[in-house]
Amino acid sequence: MLYKGLTFFHRGLLKEAIESFKEALKQKVDFIDAYKSLGQAYRELGNFEAATESFQKALLLNQNHVQTLQLRGMMLYHHGSLQEALKNFKRCLQLEPYNEVCQYMKGLSHVAMGQFYEGIKAQTKVMLNDPLPGQKASPEYLKVKYLREYSRYLHAHLDTPLTEYNIDVDLPGSFKDHWAKNLPFLIEDYEEQPGLQPHIKDVLHQNFESYKPEVQELICIADRLGSLMQYETPGFLPNKRIHRAMGLAALEVMQAVQRTWTNSKVRMNGKTRLMQWRDMFDIAVKWRRIADPDQPVLWLDQMPARSLSRGFNNHINLIRGQVINMRYLEYFEKILHFIKDRILVYHGANNPKGLLEVREALEKVHKVEDLLPIMKQFNTKTKDGFTVNTKVPSLKDQGKEYDGFTITITGDKVGNILFSVETQTTEERTQLYHAEIDALYKDLTAKGKVLILSSEFGEADAVCNLILSLVYYFYNLMPLSRGSSVIAYSVIVGALMASGKEVAGKIPKGKLVDFEAMTAPGSEAFSKIAKSWMNLKSISPSYKTLPSVSETFPTLRSMIEVLNTDSSPRCLKKL
Repeated sequence: MLYKGLTFFHRGLLKEAIESFKEALKQKVDFIDAYKSLGQAYRELGNFEAATESFQKALLLNQNHVQTLQLRGMMLYHHGSLQEALKNFKRCLQLEPYNEVCQYMKGLSHVAMGQFYEGIKAQTKVMLNDPLPGQKASPEYLKVKYLREYSRYLHAHLDTPLTEYNIDVDLPGSFKDHWAKNLPFLIEDYEEQPGLQPHIKDVLHQNFESYKPEVQELICIADRLGSLMQYETPGFLPNKRIHRAMGLAALEVMQAVQRTWTNSKVRMNGKTRLMQWRDMFDIAVKWRRIADPDQPVLWLDQMPARSLSRGFNNHINLIRGQVINMRYLEYFEKILHFIKDRILVYHGANNPKGLLEVREALEKVHKVEDLLPIMKQFNTKTKDGFTVNTKVPSLKDQGKEYDGFTITITGDKVGNILFSVETQTTEERTQLYHAEIDALYKDLTAKGKVLILSSEFGEADAVCNLILSLVYYFYNLMPLSRGSSVIAYSVIVGALMASGKEVAGKIPKGKLVDFEAMTAPGSEAFSKIAKSWMNLKSISPSYKTLPSVSETFPTLRSMIEVLNTDSSPRCLKKL
């Protein structure tokens, strides 16, 4: 039963895997591996409580079970419980000193909490573990050199005001390019970041009570706002650290946008000027980066010219052979309908006589994998597969369309197919989207200034539609190496609050905001869908008197401190 469960698990069929592991436990009550695997399946599903319970049962049977400690530590890290995660990695290393995953994760947990000396010590141990000749390097070994360099950079800038430097400009282009693509660290003429400076101390733990009452209030509101950005979809584990970071990002966006609408300037990258749309997203980028330093959150258009000319691919496998990606299951049918429509349009133009036959054949297709044989039957060019491109209509130039994402289906038979989607970030495509976003932002700023002075209901609605349209193009552009989705949503929440509207509704079960934007026929359709669940209400007047986020947390040190602090007992009383 265990092996049956593992087979389901590796195919992405998590619910079936869970049933099999439960069956295995009925047959053998003290089956440690079954409890461990059950915990892992629940973790992949995003069910933190059930996963914790299963890992706990495995460790009650054997408190020295290294794999369970490792998996539980990983889950706690991705849940945002770094202190707890660290305990598991330390215990794992006591039992197995050369465990590369635990060593890497120990280093990462320390660095994320601002404990750079311990963090870099652990990272160096992973770096010394060179693969033997002919042996494949582990994912940890591939990532650790980037993390160590980035950690040194962060440490050196702990007390520099965030407005005075820019990670995208400071890090070498080839370093960013290799890091974002997860390539081996082979960078010509690379100059290492300086070692840790002894006069810059590590980040110390801050008690929640040590913050002023109005800052405590700010943190509690951020926690609540961030939790509204959580996807209720299999495969997404709630991460309270990301919740707080993105809640604070939304509040900072709100304050910055309000200042812009009253003609105030902002300070960014050492310059004082009027805020542009990228500055608005940069606020959220800054918070998303520091919440999890493991992931390179970088602007793709700031990459070296040669990597941009080749195109930067944002690739997602939906089905690969027998493996199904649970996260996107809800969208399989929508994408299938879209592909069918494109096939009919293609045959209508190129094969009008055979159109009826193609239409009848397509009506019998209910699964993506059944499309391949039909495509081969009607189109001799479809030897090994085919691609379909989505189009994104322009608001600026009526009738004009941009490239959206590419859907690819390849393979020779059912059970051996690759069904994937990817966004290609080329320079030309980026410029087209930027022109669209520039025009919308200009319009948004003008209407925002009017809104500040008037109380017309229609004005607020127009501003809301402009915000959602602007972010619709951002989602379709996918301009960041990681984190585009939650960054964009926190900008929506923040900009809407600037316009006097608060998001009160949760994202519905199974919905992913980025995929809603990518599969919507246009910006109006996306705005309509988003408003249907946002449950917008008038903002609480108390938000006007909240302290400034950028002045309260002006440095990396202060940002890490606030992400580390435990607010749970206090915030629950406040809400």
